[in-house]
Amino acid sequence: MIFVSPVLLTGCLVGPNFQPPPSPATHRYTDERLPEHTVATPSLGKAGIVQHFKPGRDIPHEWWGLFQSKSLDQLVRLSLKNSPNLAAAKAALAQARENLLSQIGTTLFPSVDLQGFGQRQRFSDDTIGFNQGSIFNLFNVQANVSYTLDLFGGARRAVEAYGAQVDYQQYQLIGAYLALTANVVTTAITVASFKAQIAATLDLLRAQEVTLNILTKQFDLGGISRTQVYTQETLVNQTRASLPSLQKRLAQSKHALAALVGVLPSCKLPELELSELTLPANLPVVLPSRLVRMRPDIQASEALLHAASAQIGVATANLLPQVTLSGYYGWTAMTASGLFDPANHVWSVMSSFLQPVFRGGALQAQRRAAIDACQQAFQQYRQTVLQAFQNVADSLQAIETDGRILKAQRTAEIAARNSLTLAQSQYRLGGASYIVLLNAQQQYQQTRITRIQAQTNRYNDTAGLLQALGGGWWNYPRTACQSQRCIVKRTNVKTRGGAYG
Repeated sequence: MIFVSPVLLTGCLVGPNFQPPPSPATHRYTDERLPEHTVATPSLGKAGIVQHFKPGRDIPHEWWGLFQSKSLDQLVRLSLKNSPNLAAAKAALAQARENLLSQIGTTLFPSVDLQGFGQRQRFSDDTIGFNQGSIFNLFNVQANVSYTLDLFGGARRAVEAYGAQVDYQQYQLIGAYLALTANVVTTAITVASFKAQIAATLDLLRAQEVTLNILTKQFDLGGISRTQVYTQETLVNQTRASLPSLQKRLAQSKHALAALVGVLPSCKLPELELSELTLPANLPVVLPSRLVRMRPDIQASEALLHAASAQIGVATANLLPQVTLSGYYGWTAMTASGLFDPANHVWSVMSSFLQPVFRGGALQAQRRAAIDACQQAFQQYRQTVLQAFQNVADSLQAIETDGRILKAQRTAEIAARNSLTLAQSQYRLGGASYIVLLNAQQQYQQTRITRIQAQTNRYNDTAGLLQALGGGWWNYPRTACQSQRCIVKRTNVKTRGGAYG
């Protein structure tokens, strides 16, 4: 993996002209080539279909629509409308844009002020040397102009740094949008998973209670010992005891989902069932060479690197001469009626020159600190890229593994169910012992719950992959800042690649 530090790239202005670091030179995310598709679990219908990896295919901007769930779509849209975190990120972006405009107005344009005053004053006779006229009026109106020449580009570098901060807040907003949608999807799926686990546990509990009734009747008739009844009662109570834990986790997940959607936990939200989700058959996979442009966290880190690079130019310009032009034009008179007489107009033009000579090494230290800060930002950028590729690799591997795990768990569940059905039938006919029936009940309970969890993992890891690849935010129409689409409205001031050079 090759990275080039922007500190080494110099240009026409003082300090380096920023260029985005190149993408890592790799053609795949994992050390070994993944299969082109996952395995299928036909007995689970649309939850067990084959998933095909499609390198180079683009991700839709509303990627959660790939699950084809109306309830899920409603939840995501509610969160985009109500989320305080998203609203805060939008406000931070607006603030950064205004700060950029303020910096442009302050540093790249001359300042023009209109000033006036009226004054009545008395001087001491001894001070002015005569006894009359010690009380007088003075009126003044003048326009003041001042402009510091940007000879070495320090002001333009400062504006460039502010522009990079706008980019940073832009990608922070995109990242907040992506994290919000992904968290809503995975939390909603988790809620549906706990509901399915509770339903499975209740089904099993009803079956165990039926078996307990049978055993109780057999004991009353003297056919079995009381020990078998007690053992079945223990199993029923153990299964019943597992429900509160599942119900607690379900409630907590619902509360977390409400917070993500931006409503109170007491509000009623659309209900999602695992059975209504469709597993995406074709998974778009962004090419590794494009990932650094698609991930908002990488782009945000690059923006910070850009800002740090521009600060080197600012610190360098502070070492060099500064020339300021200033002047004023106006009128000064001792009476208001004669203020604008031609004879009373005044003006001044002045230029000033400043060359720092000795500041105790402070300016040189500030420049070295700016270079060190840029190197720090560069290493943080590298780490962000490495983590991004790790995220994608983990997600790809998880999806491929999830398919095999789900198939194995489904096979185990079917076998356990058949074993339980057979054990129940044989037990009624006296062909199997109670121990065989008990083991079959326990195995079926565990395999059914584990299969639901494996099915949930497949949905969640699919959402995790789409999030890790950037979530398709770049496909949003570039319209006015309305609704969530404002996340892709870019600033009109160019900041990249030394645009102010």
